[in-house]
Amino acid sequence: MNFEERNTYGMYKDTDEQGPGPRLMGADTLIGNDVYNENNEDLGDIKEIMLDMTNGQVSYAVLSFGGFLGMGEKLFAVPWDALKLDTEHKRFVLNVNKNRLESAPGFDKDHWPDMADQAWVDKINAYYETRSQSDQQNRQNMY
Repeated sequence: MNFEERNTYGMYKDTDEQGPGPRLMGADTLIGNDVYNENNEDLGDIKEIMLDMTNGQVSYAVLSFGGFLGMGEKLFAVPWDALKLDTEHKRFVLNVNKNRLESAPGFDKDHWPDMADQAWVDKINAYYETRSQSDQQNRQNMY
C-alpha cells in the first residue's frame, strides 16, 4: 500500500468489501469531519484524533461544540467507541442529544485534561457509557 492508493478523501482503496466503510483511513482525513446525533442534529466537528501510543489504538476524537469562529467553543474528548461512521453522509454519529453534550465533561483549547489520568478516563467512559481500551484488553485476556 502506498500514498497513491488513497482516494481524494484520504481513504485507502478497499479490497475486501467488509464493514460500513473503508478499512483504513488517513487520520488527517478525519479532522474537520462533522458529528451528528441520531436525531440529525449537528453536534460539531472533529478537531483532533488522540492515539494511545502504548497499544496503537485510537482512544478519543476531540469534538468541538458551540462557539463561533473558534471563540467560545468547548472541546470534548469522545471515546472512539462512542462514534459510528456514517458513510452515506460522510460524517460521524454520536448517540448523545445536544443538552447532554452541553453538560458533558469538557475543556477549552488552552486547558486540556490529563488524558492518561485513570480517574479522568473512568469519568469519560462512564459519561459516554463506553469501556476504556485497557478494560477491553483485560476482558479479552480473560478468555
